[in-house]
Amino acid sequence: MDTPYGSVPVWERPEPQPRAVPVQLSREKIAATAIRLADAHGLDGLSLRKIAKELGVGPMRLYDYVINKSELLDLMVDVVYARIAQVGQRPGWRDTVLAIAHATREAALDHEWFSDVLGGRPHLGPHALAVGEATAAALGAAPGVRDIDDLQRAVGALNAFIIGSIRREVTERRTARSTGTDEAAFQASLGPYLTRMLNTGRYPTVARLVIDGAHLNAEETFHHNLTIILDGITSRRPT
Repeated sequence: MDTPYGSVPVWERPEPQPRAVPVQLSREKIAATAIRLADAHGLDGLSLRKIAKELGVGPMRLYDYVINKSELLDLMVDVVYARIAQVGQRPGWRDTVLAIAHATREAALDHEWFSDVLGGRPHLGPHALAVGEATAAALGAAPGVRDIDDLQRAVGALNAFIIGSIRREVTERRTARSTGTDEAAFQASLGPYLTRMLNTGRYPTVARLVIDGAHLNAEETFHHNLTIILDGITSRRPT
């Protein structure tokens, strides 16, 4: 069946035959260049023309390897999933899920554009499927997962947490760069206003969070909240 990406997915099409040209190309080389540009300028600054210029070839040569930008993005995403897949299967289901989740967060922080493509259409490249298989198989072995409905809900809850946490952390990093003000400086700038509002007594719980709450470490918070999610998955509900 034809798709917007062509009749055959990019992962299943053979590489074009090498040419007698000064610059040899491959999908791997094109994807690596695209990732380097996206890391520097984001997805909005990415185009086949810019990639071709970086590689020192004419833009039309790239169309032998990818039909459009959507296929290029598919290749880029699967390269990142290849890194995540390296964590492999761990002895226990929980250790496997924790390793995959932390590897996903680390990959997204190194390639911030990756967070922009999470949560949309499923990623179906070979390495993305490998990560999905390892995650689903691990959750399927959790004590509280008894049937396919439980597994679907467990996968959905885990993905929702991972995607939300990653996007929030990446957004804060981007905001700090674009404004030149980190979260602590932003809070300090609004300190007098916030103090006046909290002194009214109308927001007692918010006041506790602001005054008594510590500035939590992002990685530790991610791990802590992730374990809470996994604890919830393993809890057996009454039938």
